[in-house]
Amino acid sequence: MLPRTGPDAAWPASLWVVRHGESAGNVARDAAEAEGRERLDLTTRDVDVPLSGLGRRQARALGRWMADQPEADWPTVLWTSPYVRAQETATLALEAAGLEIPRVVDERLREREFGVLDGLTRRGITAQFPEESERRALVGKFYHRPPGGESWTDVAQRLRALLDDIRLDARRERVLVVAHQVVVLLTRYVLEGMDEHGVLALDADAEVVNCSVTSYRYDPGAGRLALERYNEAAPLEEQDEPVTAEPDAPRAAR
Repeated sequence: MLPRTGPDAAWPASLWVVRHGESAGNVARDAAEAEGRERLDLTTRDVDVPLSGLGRRQARALGRWMADQPEADWPTVLWTSPYVRAQETATLALEAAGLEIPRVVDERLREREFGVLDGLTRRGITAQFPEESERRALVGKFYHRPPGGESWTDVAQRLRALLDDIRLDARRERVLVVAHQVVVLLTRYVLEGMDEHGVLALDADAEVVNCSVTSYRYDPGAGRLALERYNEAAPLEEQDEPVTAEPDAPRAAR
C-alpha cells in the first residue's frame, strides 16, 4: 500500500486506468491458439505491435465516451506505456475527445516481460519449455519469473514507484493512465493493499476488457484514492463497438 499522510495527503483528484484497445498481437494470439500452433505469427517486437482496426475504433469510442462525461471529470494529464498499442490508444482517444493534455511516457507502465516465453502459445510453452511450465504450476503465476522475464511481483515493484511519482507530481490533477492488462490488475493490488489471492481472484473472475476504465477518486476523509469503477466496458457499449478481452500474456497451465 502506498504511504498515507492523513486527509491532506498529496494525491491526484482522480485516476483513470485504461487498458489499450485490441492489438494485432491479441488477434494473432487468438488465431495461433485456434489453429493449435506453438508460436504467434508476429514479426515485430512486442513493444512495436500496433492496434488492430477494431482496436483503433475502440480507442475512438473511448474518446467519445470521455467527451460525454462531465467536464469536471475530463483528464488533465496523461501517463502512458511506451508500447505502440498503448500510445495509439491514448492518441486516438484524446483526439476523439477533443482534448490536448500533457503526456508522460513512462517505461514502468510497460507490459510484463515474458522472457523466453514471449510469443509462445500455451501449446508452445508446454512443448518447448516443459520444465518451466511445471515450475510455474508449482510456484504459481504471481511469483513465477520466466527466464529473462518478469513475475507479477516485479511489475508490482515498478508500479509502486510509478504511483508514488504520480501521487507527488500530479497532485489535484485528473490523471489518465493508458497501459496493459497486468498494469490494471496490479494498480488495484498496490492502491488497495491486496494480497496474492485477492488479485488472482480478480484475474480469474474476468479478463480486463480492451479500452475498459478502472477509476479512482480522491476521498478526503480517508486521505487516499477510493475505487469508483473497475473494468467498466461502458466506453465501448455506449458507442456500439464490440467488447473484446483477449489476454496479452502467454497462458501456461496454472
